[in-house]
Amino acid sequence: MDEKYASQAAAVAASGSSPSAGSRIGGLGAYRPVTVVTNEEAATAAGVSPEWISKRVGVEERPHATDAETVVMMAVAAGKEALADCGASVDDVDVVLLATCSMPSPMPNGAASVAAAMGCTASAGFDLNAACAGFCHGLAVADALVRAGTARGVLVIGSERMTDWVSPEDRNTGPIFADGAAATYVAPSAEPTIFPVAWGSDGAQAALIKIPGETGRMEMAGKAVFRWATSQLADVIQAACERADLKPADLQAFVPHQANLRIIEALSQGVDAPDLVTATDVVSAGNTSAASVPLALHSLRLRGDVSRGEPVLLFGFGAGLSYAAQVVLCP
Repeated sequence: MDEKYASQAAAVAASGSSPSAGSRIGGLGAYRPVTVVTNEEAATAAGVSPEWISKRVGVEERPHATDAETVVMMAVAAGKEALADCGASVDDVDVVLLATCSMPSPMPNGAASVAAAMGCTASAGFDLNAACAGFCHGLAVADALVRAGTARGVLVIGSERMTDWVSPEDRNTGPIFADGAAATYVAPSAEPTIFPVAWGSDGAQAALIKIPGETGRMEMAGKAVFRWATSQLADVIQAACERADLKPADLQAFVPHQANLRIIEALSQGVDAPDLVTATDVVSAGNTSAASVPLALHSLRLRGDVSRGEPVLLFGFGAGLSYAAQVVLCP
């Protein structure tokens, strides 16, 4: 066997793990592009007014990646911060899971490139595409891998360049979507701190959000998506709380997908928790698809709105139509 692959095989064998009672989010990391597009700029491109954007979607500014800020580059930056946040090293990572729907081509997958760039030479690497629900799906997969003993540590990263796939002239998508990345490191825990996921899909309505191959540009039936999100997803929130053996009133924070401010406010009103902190990262970060939930969680913790050990409900939903929600204890 080639010396390089013999050393990798030895590392994989040495990393053998045993089933764990639970898993935990050990660290958080984020990458936000420096270039920010204002409502005035976005409105001019989309042929609407800045006030129209504020009223309809609630976004005031959104980061746009430069050519150098690729899906992989942003994922690497967020992943490194997540490991540093909890004192983990690349040797502790058995799996790199990249939640994304905006890689520039189907192959190669992004996760393997992220693993290589980070120095995780013995890690498995695979992409997961559940669009805006991708991070929450990835977190559920990571939790299962760790609890089963398949992996000691999993780096779950949501990284997106949505601006590659939307037209600035399309007022239904151009002013809304943005770029960025965020990551979590998932490790074993003596007690569950990532609780069972409540997830599903409604593929019969998948055409509401799509990227036709002939155009390469996203098309979204915004009003229909709004009706679906605000009328069909309340039960998912309740199910996620029940699977964590908690009541909504026990939650400290609610971190839904940052689709638009009107959807976030409608969903938050349906959570029976009077002192609930609701993430509204969309105002300054736009809709970053699979990166939006971990970016919003990172922002909440950065501001001190949620503290270590407090229960937080994460909820991703979007194209597919896919959705996933789970309660976690904040790292």
